[in-house]
Amino acid sequence: MALTPSTMLPLGTPAPDFTLPEVSTGEPVSLDAAANAPATLVMFICNHCPYVKHVRAEIARLGRDYQQKGVAVFAISANDVITHPDDSPEKMKLEKASAGYTFPYLYDETQEVARAYHAACTPDFFVFDGNRLLVYRGQLDSSRPGNGLVVDGKDLRAALDAVLEGKAPAIDQRPSIGCNIKWKPGRAPAHT
Repeated sequence: MALTPSTMLPLGTPAPDFTLPEVSTGEPVSLDAAANAPATLVMFICNHCPYVKHVRAEIARLGRDYQQKGVAVFAISANDVITHPDDSPEKMKLEKASAGYTFPYLYDETQEVARAYHAACTPDFFVFDGNRLLVYRGQLDSSRPGNGLVVDGKDLRAALDAVLEGKAPAIDQRPSIGCNIKWKPGRAPAHT
């Protein structure tokens, strides 16, 4: 397992558009679903990564908590399912139900969306304000498998709370760390 940090896309970057299939329904879901949201959370996750497994309960809880506050929440898996079949859409559908995800879990088969977001690892989190400009990218919290710290979503929750209060999240943002996105041959972007 290769430990990979977030690329820390520049703050103020506009949210790249996407339309991807939702694994539970097969229906397309687009960023436009967030048109009137005060904040949008886009996270790159997958099924097999031990870093995602470590935080999956908090991701589910955070999704429920902030969807109730009007935040648009999307999870995207972009891993190559040829090399990582546990991340296939069929298994994503099972994971969504098992983890209790209430937000769309989308499959980025071409990996174009992951490339547009400069996603590098799982999990990787991006928060956009009501104008769809990037205000936070980085870690959920400081907990990692084996470090003994409680998974509480502190950093990501603070960023979302700030946006909902009309404030800018703290500038001191720490990169997320996890497994690298499993790029298809010849697809890895130059930034990884």
